[in-house]
Amino acid sequence: MNTNAGQAPGYQGTDKLLYGIILGVIAFWMFAQTTLNIAPDMQRELGLDASMMNIAVAITALFSGIFIVVMGGLADRFGRVKVVTLGFYLNIAGSLLIAIAPTGELASAFLMVGRALQGLSAACIMPASLALVKTYWDGPARQRAVSLWSIGSWGGSGVCSLFGGLVTANFGWRYIFVASIVVSIIGLLMIRGTPESKAEVKGSYKFDFAGVATFMIAMIALQIVVTQGNKFGWTSPAMLGLIAVTVIFGALFFRIECTTAQGFVDFKLFNNPTYTGATISNFLLNGVAGTLLVSLQLVQFGGDMSAQQAGILTLGYAITIIAFIRVGEKLLQRFGARKPMIWGCLITGLAILLLSPANLLLTDYKILAVIGYALFGVGLAFYATPSTDAALSSLPAAQVGSGAGIYKMASSLGAAFGVAISAAIFTALSASPDSVAWLEGVITFQGRQDNLAVREAAVIALMFNVFMVAVAILSIMLTVPKVTGRKDQEAAPGTTPVPAQPQVAAQPRRA
Repeated sequence: MNTNAGQAPGYQGTDKLLYGIILGVIAFWMFAQTTLNIAPDMQRELGLDASMMNIAVAITALFSGIFIVVMGGLADRFGRVKVVTLGFYLNIAGSLLIAIAPTGELASAFLMVGRALQGLSAACIMPASLALVKTYWDGPARQRAVSLWSIGSWGGSGVCSLFGGLVTANFGWRYIFVASIVVSIIGLLMIRGTPESKAEVKGSYKFDFAGVATFMIAMIALQIVVTQGNKFGWTSPAMLGLIAVTVIFGALFFRIECTTAQGFVDFKLFNNPTYTGATISNFLLNGVAGTLLVSLQLVQFGGDMSAQQAGILTLGYAITIIAFIRVGEKLLQRFGARKPMIWGCLITGLAILLLSPANLLLTDYKILAVIGYALFGVGLAFYATPSTDAALSSLPAAQVGSGAGIYKMASSLGAAFGVAISAAIFTALSASPDSVAWLEGVITFQGRQDNLAVREAAVIALMFNVFMVAVAILSIMLTVPKVTGRKDQEAAPGTTPVPAQPQVAAQPRRA
C-alpha cells in the first residue's frame, strides 16, 4: 500500500468506492460529451448561431483542461475525497443550468456557465479519483481498477453519441442533463464514508494564482480565436488583439512556471522523454474527438439524418472501446507500451479515413461509417492503458497528483482544441462553398449536389484529424522506448524503476 499522509491505515478500496468514482467520470464523458451529437438540436431549440454552439461544445473540455492540474494539486494537499465530492456538486449545478436553459437571449448565459461548471467538475473528479485508485488499490486489484476507470472514461465517450441521440429523439435533449444529475447524486452516496487521502507534503502551501490566471487567459483567448476567427475575420482588430493576448500571456505563464517554486505545472516532468511523448500523443489522440463532431454533423446536415439515426451509427464504437480496453492492458503486459500505442494510433487513423469519403451516396457512406466507428473504438482502446502507463509509471508518489493532472490536462485540452478546430474548419468551409470547390475536380461527388459545401467541408476537417494521428505516431516513435514487456520497460532509459507490482499504471487515462 502506498503511504500517504492522511490515509486511513490498512484501508483497501472497495467496489462501492470504485463504481462511485466511475459514475463521476461518466458524468463528463457520457453525459457532458453528448453535445458532440446533439449540438444541432440544442442550437435550433435555444436559437444559437453555429459559432456560439461550437464554443458551448468545446468549453467544457477547455475548463477541465485549464483547472485539472490545479485541482489535482489541491486534492493531494487538502484531500482527494473532498475534491471528488466537490466535483459531483459542480456537475449537479452545471447540469441543472443546462437542463433549464431558456430559449432566447439568456440561452447563451445559462449554457456557457453550465458547460463551464461541468468542466470544473471534471477537473476535480478525474485527477483526484485517479490518485485514490493509486492510493487504495495495489497490484492486480489496481490493474483492474485502472481498466474499469478507463472503461468508464473511454467507454463513456463511446456511448455518448448513441445515448444522446436516443434520449433526444425519445425524451428531449434536456433529459440527458437530468440523468447526469441523478447519476451524480448516486455517485455521491456511493463514496460517502470513504477515508480521506492526502499526499505527504512538506512546507507551506502557496496557491499559484499568477500561473493559473495567465494560463486561463491565454487558453480562453486562443479558444475564442479558433471558434470565432472566421466570424469576425482573421485579420480583424479583435482577432489580432486576441492572438496577441494568447502569445503574451502564454509567454508570461511559461516564465512564471519556470521561476516559481510552487507552480501548478512542473515543467521538470518533461525532462523524461517517455512522459513527454506519451503526453503529447495523448493530447493529439484526444484531439481526434473532432472526428465525431464532424462526421455526425455531416450525416445530419448533409444527409438529413436525425441525432438518433446518427448516434446508432456509432454503436460499434461504444461496443469495441469497452470490449477492447482490457485487451490494451494485455498488450501492454506482453509488448510494453510503445507497440500498442502505435497500433492504436494506426487503427484510429484508418477509422478516420473510412469516415472521410463524404463523396459517396449516403447508403454507402453509412456502411463505411459503421466499420469506421467500430475501428475508432478499437484503436483508442489499444492506446488507452499503455499510454497511461508509459506516461506515469515512473513518477514518484509525491508527484502523482501533478503528473496525472498534466496528463489529464493534455486529454481535456486536446479534446477542447481538437473539437474546436475541427468544428471551425467544418463551419467555415461549409458556409463558403467557393473555398473548397476545387475538390469537385479531384473527387466525384455522387448523388445530391445541393449539399456539396457540407460534404466538401467534412472531407477537409476529417483530414485535419488524420494529420493529428500522424503527428501522434511520430511523437511516440521518437520518445517511447522500444521494450518487449513491462519488466524491460521499468528499466528502460529515461524511466525510474518502479518497486510496486508489475504493470501498475499510476494513473489511467481518458482520456
